[in-house]
Amino acid sequence: MEPTKQWHVSCRDVAGRRRDMAVFVNQENVVLIAPPGETAVLSPLEVGRLRAALRDAIVQAATLE
Repeated sequence: MEPTKQWHVSCRDVAGRRRDMAVFVNQENVVLIAPPGETAVLSPLEVGRLRAALRDAIVQAATLE
């Protein structure tokens, strides 16, 4: 079994502080962890990175089915 991969996407909170979002696969589910108690604000480039991380996680989750 392949170890679970984790992706990280930079973002900012509403106060402008740098934060990270994490994407990983748990069993057959894609899990997205946002900054604790915060709202993630993403630039267009960061949205593209989040999209790519989600796509890769979905591919990995599909192989676990």
